[in-house]
Amino acid sequence: RAMTEIRIAVVGAGLIGRHHAALCTRTPGVRLAALVDPAPAARALARELGVACHDDLDALIAHARPDAAILATPNALHLPQALALIAAGIPTLVEKPVAASVAEAETLAAAAAAAGARVLVGHHRAHSPIMARARAIVAAGTLGRLVAVAGSAVFAKPAAYFDDGPWRRAPGGGPILINMIHEVHNLRMLMGEIVEVQALASSAVRGFAVEDTVALALRFAGGALGTFLLSDTAAGPRSWEQTARENPSYDACDDEDCYVVTGTRGSLGIPTMRLRTYAEGVEPSWWQPLERRVVAIDRADPLARQLAHFAAVVRGEAAPLVGIADGLANLRVTEAIAAAARSGAPVRLSPP
Repeated sequence: RAMTEIRIAVVGAGLIGRHHAALCTRTPGVRLAALVDPAPAARALARELGVACHDDLDALIAHARPDAAILATPNALHLPQALALIAAGIPTLVEKPVAASVAEAETLAAAAAAAGARVLVGHHRAHSPIMARARAIVAAGTLGRLVAVAGSAVFAKPAAYFDDGPWRRAPGGGPILINMIHEVHNLRMLMGEIVEVQALASSAVRGFAVEDTVALALRFAGGALGTFLLSDTAAGPRSWEQTARENPSYDACDDEDCYVVTGTRGSLGIPTMRLRTYAEGVEPSWWQPLERRVVAIDRADPLARQLAHFAAVVRGEAAPLVGIADGLANLRVTEAIAAAARSGAPVRLSPP
């Protein structure tokens, strides 16, 4: 049927689920249909938003079948819940990571392909206008052949973060598997596929069983190399959240870059969008001046843009910008980084 308004159920009423629910209440062409979460706090939120709250997906599908659903539940639930929604023919947005492991993501990908399901993976930075502009500059060849990228995600998580979720002190709760998957997707969008990773990890600051700081070396399919510094205990401003200014919850450090992409003819700092290139016809040389300018960009909430895109996917007007294959590729790289950090040896990946 033609859909003038998409009725979306949000499954999981935690931090990101509440954000999705709020966006559904104020996005044109979208209506929040229901929440799915057995917690008392979810029922209170549903009353506040004026929608029903169901204990589980079976109840939702049986009694209030929505046009689409957003899965914002713990990682371990992504596979069984996504499979249930696919079986019911309900288009789904699955928060990142697409599944708890590469093996589970492969199972999900096979099921979605067999059913012809419409599944969008919630790597919301793909919907950032800053990333879109940066990718366009790289794709246009403005920087020449890509040579290298230097990236960072250094920030300080407070003690309450670990007190509220003690599992974050255990393996799997560190920044490699929680935070690095965002960076992997950004790097793949800018530089192409990652084919080799090396990693050194440390837990020297907090002393937890899980890492707090990681230094990475990356090889991309096109021959470019990269370095990346990741830490959730460093008092630094060079993270996407702090530099991109897309989420007002974070401190704004708008004079810093978290990525610098370098090619044979120039470099681009992201997200300041400071572009330095040699003039056309000038042979690159450190004795020659680089022309300098700042590329104009728009700013918008990528989560809001993602929701509008998801509505278009549900209507059949667009293909998912980030499909299961992308989510799986990001997960493969993230697992490879974790393996390299454990072993101290390089890990090779095959291009998707």
